[in-house]
Amino acid sequence: MSNKVEFELGGRRMILESGRVARQSNGAVTIQYGDSVVLSTVCAGSEPKLGQDFFPLTVEYRERSYAAGKIPGGFFKREGRPSEKEVLSARIIDRPIRPLFPDDFKCETQVINFILSHDQLNDTDVMALTGTGAALALSDIPTDKIIAGVSSSSTPRWTPLTNVISIS
Repeated sequence: MSNKVEFELGGRRMILESGRVARQSNGAVTIQYGDSVVLSTVCAGSEPKLGQDFFPLTVEYRERSYAAGKIPGGFFKREGRPSEKEVLSARIIDRPIRPLFPDDFKCETQVINFILSHDQLNDTDVMALTGTGAALALSDIPTDKIIAGVSSSSTPRWTPLTNVISIS
């Protein structure tokens, strides 16, 4: 069964949809804003490993070149390790969600965000943070709160703007 939520944010429609893809994960959400689409999935182990005294959380954010319509060619035919932006985007997601888990929760947990489509205008790392929060809310993984992300800016007259389009 597919669930869909649509709302207006910054003058454009944001669509969150669950239940259509990645049904074997604990929680999965596709989030669309403009022509950008992000798949956020959350998976956790059923029980912690013996003798483990820390919380093993893995956060991955991958922006494949096909999402922007670019196919790698020439010397670099495949995509290698994560870029600096991907590492920083994964940290943007990791830092707010890590304190949401209870202190006694020690199961291995993975948060994976794939950029399926990128229109080069909307910031996909903020979309991934919102998708991760929605996927955690839908999952059976214990969390204390629900989070979402938004980018903000202001004009010279201090008028606040949300989810600003990046024009290069």
